[in-house]
Amino acid sequence: MPEEVEWRLPRHARSVSRARALLREQATSWKLPDEVTETAVLLLSELMTNAYRHARVSPGHEIWTRCTLEAERLRVSVADANGTPPTPRPALPNDESGRGLALVAALSDRWGARPRSGGIGKTVWFELVRSLGEDSGQHPSDQP
Repeated sequence: MPEEVEWRLPRHARSVSRARALLREQATSWKLPDEVTETAVLLLSELMTNAYRHARVSPGHEIWTRCTLEAERLRVSVADANGTPPTPRPALPNDESGRGLALVAALSDRWGARPRSGGIGKTVWFELVRSLGEDSGQHPSDQP
């Protein structure tokens, strides 16, 4: 049976660091390897930052984060009220932003985006292999 936790945070810059802290605490209780935890925290930070910066929606909307541990996979998803799908873009060497989705694609075993159920917004997610040394052999996909 999967283990799961969800946080609903305000669409605010402080929510990015709060989400990182919550994931670190949860990873400790799940006894995840440090390398998996650090990668998950980095990728969550990128998705939370994108939701905070780019989800131009009315005040009061929340960013939902869900972490699920099932078998040997950690799945982290971030949902916001903006339905525009994420689009990776090339970043120039001097750019101070624009690398978030490239990091997600490079460091996760799988990732993707889908419309939220109910028709409002989107969910962007990634998966990491829980045990070190395993290669999932899977590539980025927009299917959960």
